[in-house]
Amino acid sequence: MTTLTQSISFRRRSVNFVMCSLLVLSLIVALAPLVAVLTYTLGRGIHNLDGSFLTHSMKGVGPLDANGGLYHSIIGTLEQVGLASLISIPLGLAVAIYVVEVGNGRLVAAVRFIVDVMTGIPSIVAGLFVFAFWVVGLGQGFSGFAAALSLAILMLPVIIRSSEEMLKLVPQELREASYALGIPKWRTALSVVLPTAASGITTGVMLAVARVTGETAPLLLTAFGYDAIKNSPFDGPQSALPLFVFSQAGSAFDVAVRRAWAGALTLIVIVLVLTVLARLLARRNRLVIQ
Repeated sequence: MTTLTQSISFRRRSVNFVMCSLLVLSLIVALAPLVAVLTYTLGRGIHNLDGSFLTHSMKGVGPLDANGGLYHSIIGTLEQVGLASLISIPLGLAVAIYVVEVGNGRLVAAVRFIVDVMTGIPSIVAGLFVFAFWVVGLGQGFSGFAAALSLAILMLPVIIRSSEEMLKLVPQELREASYALGIPKWRTALSVVLPTAASGITTGVMLAVARVTGETAPLLLTAFGYDAIKNSPFDGPQSALPLFVFSQAGSAFDVAVRRAWAGALTLIVIVLVLTVLARLLARRNRLVIQ
């Protein structure tokens, strides 16, 4: 009996060691390309990233000039992603709450099917839709707001699906306890369910923001690009960091390519800062609720 027990224990430890080793190996394989990309981008972009580069635009800068910067592109990216978030986050949360807390039957199935289809839509299709409907169809022209509309279309399915899954993870007992106190269903969803799932929802929102922050194809058809500083996203073409990197990287001159690497590094830093701030905000809200 003792020998059998020792044999089973040895087999379990062996299987556990093998599976843990495979798990660590999978983690290393998954992280290696990410670390390589970040390291290479940092090495190529850090040399051109200085105060002048971050506070000047490309207005009046020639193809061989070493000056110029991406301040106008930073403004465009922050405004466009901000507007897209203002449009997509409330709408996405409302749809997710309806699907999980309110709706049932064929309508919910149809909504989920549409969201799944939207998830697989190429980004350029969203830009082409806004270009045909807003820029050309309604005659509004290129603008940062048009870019925000295309980015909002790309953010919506990610926010809806991630929020839906997080809301499903909230224990049903919390809802039943709220109903037992006489709290209406809509108030329960807003005051009990949403705060409980806030951390997961924040992660989904940041995934959506990270996805659209680096999109280039929709912006080519909607924002179009502009070399000077433009603070209003509603007044004509506007630049953005992906457009800046795209245009500079396509140049035949090394000085422009170096600006492209610095722009790519700036884009990564902005996404990182937004993610950290969102995490800190979610943690603070969770502590307040507790």
